[in-house]
Amino acid sequence: MKVNEIAYWVDKLQLMPHPEGGFYREIYRSEETLDAGCLDADFAGQRNLSTAIYYLLTKGDFSAFHRIKSDEIWHFYAGDSLQLHIIHPDGKCDTKIVGNMPFSQNEPFVVVHKACWFAATSLGEFSLVGCTVSPGFTFEDFKLAEKQSLIIDYPQHQRLIESFTRS
Repeated sequence: MKVNEIAYWVDKLQLMPHPEGGFYREIYRSEETLDAGCLDADFAGQRNLSTAIYYLLTKGDFSAFHRIKSDEIWHFYAGDSLQLHIIHPDGKCDTKIVGNMPFSQNEPFVVVHKACWFAATSLGEFSLVGCTVSPGFTFEDFKLAEKQSLIIDYPQHQRLIESFTRS
């Protein structure tokens, strides 16, 4: 049943492979923009106020550790709960469960703050979520983690980093 659901969502939502793992499609990009002067110095150029994507992870795949220059809000839509691993710049590590299971540690809405490294995995056959980014996402603001570099910066999380990096 779940395999049919995965194919259904990939087809219905017209999802394509994402560089960090999983499948996605941008579904919203605000028409309004912010000039570079209104943003942190980290941003080179203008950004849309907000963007949103559908994102689907399947069993055995993962969203590799990466970070972006904006806050990202994860919303749960369908399937199984999703586990987010978040390494903050100060080295603190949080694990959040994005889902809709009542009477559990699931949260239907989780914020990953800018400059945090984060990775995700489905806790079942698949997880369909949405991600909203503000200021809006651009691949120019995306950095995929390099395993050895991230381990040097956060040696206390070596096992976790090794589990959720590809290079």
